[in-house]
Amino acid sequence: MSELKGWREIPIAGVTWKSSMETKTGDWKTFKPVIDQNKCIKCLICWISCPDMAIQWNGEKVVENYDYCKGCGICANVCPVKAIKMVKEE
Repeated sequence: MSELKGWREIPIAGVTWKSSMETKTGDWKTFKPVIDQNKCIKCLICWISCPDMAIQWNGEKVVENYDYCKGCGICANVCPVKAIKMVKEE
């Protein structure tokens, strides 16, 4: 493993050294998705569309992982049956 680099060695538009799965990044959201399992048809469009892997498929149902959700609402917007509602984080 190489030495850690300082900020001056990062190229313009450089990538981070950690993925969002290594750092819980969902603590700044204002709204969070809540999935109505009775409406969900398991099409997985929300799972494919989520930019932060906050929507997860466990093999049986689609579930939220709020540790990584930033509250963008993409999942709710792409759901064809409107099974996902964005609710205010408390």
